Amino acid sequence: MERFFGGNPGVVLIRLAVISLIVGILLSALGLSPYDIVNSIRTLALRIYDMGFDAIEWVFRYFLLGAVIVFPIWLISRLLKVAGKGNAAGSAHTPPSRTD
Repeated sequence: MERFFGGNPGVVLIRLAVISLIVGILLSALGLSPYDIVNSIRTLALRIYDMGFDAIEWVFRYFLLGAVIVFPIWLISRLLKVAGKGNAAGSAHTPPSRTD
């Protein structure tokens, strides 16, 4: 179960609750409500249905727009995580100093 959650399920659920609260406060500060988000999703589905095949291009454009931000952030975070693990393992062994 811990492998699925990425840690202790209780701690993960508490962390998700805190993050949800923070995101909720930020969205409220931006003037958004859960009803706005649900209505936007409903409107999106109706537009896709009404537009037919043009919707595929429309969705693809939004996908690309989001991907330009999301994928580089994801890649950088993964690289930093891998680099952090490599530094932690490498810091236990210090190379001998050279005296010339």
